[in-house]
Amino acid sequence: MVRVGVHVSIAGSLESAVDRATAKGCDVFQMFSRNPRGWAFRPLSAGDTGGFAAKITATGLLPVDHMPYLPNLASPREEIYKQSVSALTAELGRCKDLGIPYCVTHLGHHLGDGIAAGRKRVIAAINTALFASDNDVMLLLENTAGEKNSVGSTFEHIRSIIDGLSDKSRIGMCFDTCHAFAAGYELRTAEGIQDTMQQLNEVIGVERIQCVHLNDSKGERGSGLDRHEHIGIGYIGDEGFLSLLHNPVFRDLPLICETPVDIRQNDEGNIRKVRALAR
Repeated sequence: MVRVGVHVSIAGSLESAVDRATAKGCDVFQMFSRNPRGWAFRPLSAGDTGGFAAKITATGLLPVDHMPYLPNLASPREEIYKQSVSALTAELGRCKDLGIPYCVTHLGHHLGDGIAAGRKRVIAAINTALFASDNDVMLLLENTAGEKNSVGSTFEHIRSIIDGLSDKSRIGMCFDTCHAFAAGYELRTAEGIQDTMQQLNEVIGVERIQCVHLNDSKGERGSGLDRHEHIGIGYIGDEGFLSLLHNPVFRDLPLICETPVDIRQNDEGNIRKVRALAR
């Protein structure tokens, strides 16, 4: 069976996130370790770390952390850039204290001064954060959807960032299906998925993928639209996810749905859909 879950809220306490993931039937879950919409955050207490670790041990769930929304590792704006590097450094430390093995980060937007300049800033930011947070938490670079000024929408972009990093042993990839499809990669057929994975393997290496954001797409292939849809309802569709879930690259990876919650389908519905297709 595949390991599948969703992103859950930390409202109330960090350990409440584990309770929510358990209630939804998750094998793996993703969370923010703090308020994702602000720069300020409260340091972790012994109660935070102890309570969270106890719940993880009791349930056997795999937790994955995601960076907050505000940081932009590619920003040319000095103050935003400094805050972003500081936020990444702090997040890697919080993951260590909580016993979370993976931290997913977006690579940011260069805001118009060019992909090369943005990529250079991302490399410097990650090198600084990894050096300042000397631990074994793995940073997962998430591919982007090809939206304007984005960094990391092609496998070649991600490869060039990895090449510039000092400690590659702590670097992995989070493969987002919606983003890859929106950026132009084919995921609707078994042949298309095989070709996409072959490209990824040749450029980055599929062994770098440690986590998958399993999302359908509201935009067509190559649209550059970062809009997630329920599994099977979007442009990737049931056939695409059936083929994805039976592809050997994806079978053993943690799968996290970041899908909408609305009257058409909820988190539990997406989890059931993934498990049904995987059978």
